Amino acid sequence: MSRFLSLIIAVMLLAGSALAEPLGLGRVAEPDEIAAWDIDVRPDGTGLPAGSGSVAMGEEVFVEKCAACHGDFAEGAGRWPALAGGMGTLQDERPTRTVGSFWPYLSTTYDFINRAMTVGYGEPASDDEIYAIIAYILYSNDLVDDDFVLSRENFTSIRLPNEGGFYMDDRIRTEHPLFTRPACMKNCKDEVQIIARVETAFIPANMSRNGTGKTRLTIGETLFGQCRACHQIGDGAQNGVGPVLNGIFGKPAGSNDGFDYSDAFAMMVDEELVWDFEALNAFLKDPRGFIPGTTMNFTGIEEDFDRNALIAYLQAQGP
Repeated sequence: MSRFLSLIIAVMLLAGSALAEPLGLGRVAEPDEIAAWDIDVRPDGTGLPAGSGSVAMGEEVFVEKCAACHGDFAEGAGRWPALAGGMGTLQDERPTRTVGSFWPYLSTTYDFINRAMTVGYGEPASDDEIYAIIAYILYSNDLVDDDFVLSRENFTSIRLPNEGGFYMDDRIRTEHPLFTRPACMKNCKDEVQIIARVETAFIPANMSRNGTGKTRLTIGETLFGQCRACHQIGDGAQNGVGPVLNGIFGKPAGSNDGFDYSDAFAMMVDEELVWDFEALNAFLKDPRGFIPGTTMNFTGIEEDFDRNALIAYLQAQGP
């Protein structure tokens, strides 16, 4: 063994021996120091301080310290989030998640205000002020009356409407066994039929947009109105200014017999373009960018949801 290697091993052994001994740094934390950090509040009320606050007091404190971002009535100001309202919107495409409509436990409200929302005003809010702010938020969500007083004693009696919408993660019990059992390798199908593609199937056909009650396919049919001046689809469809679009999903570009395609589309034939989801989505978003030189006057569809709806409508028409 070389002298250099022997030296390295000796240094490592000495270093290991030194690290095994106390370094002589730091000290045991004092009880009051631990208490200053131990400020979490749990759903069962553990950690709540003594105190109370009324709706009336909370309105005054909220207007002074919170309304600049969250609005006088907790409705949200500008791009800052609303803390009230949104009941019944959680199934919408763009739900309004507030303390009243989404949060599961009132303790989360106290904990968050106490940790994150009490800085920037010169001094933290007092325990009574936090109770009062929460009372006002509850009132703004129509969960308590205007004479309500929130305190440590009645805190856990307030149950938020969406508490049942949250549950413990049970995937280790319910899902893990499904993916760890031996795979079945018998009685396999001789032929596999594709009945839907994940790109267009990930939004349910009956999904409503912005609470209008219009489904994805209904919206797609409406959007196809932009195409009807040149294209036909459905029973009895014929080529016109543009080709028939029956069965376009999954079809090679430029393969409609009897239609005289432009040079730009003829180039897509040479490139073996297939109208799958990616191709249709890119074309509908920017037709001239996707197929330079196209003579189509169509300028594209900006919204992702709208393009998906139109593609789903085209796919639903079949061959």
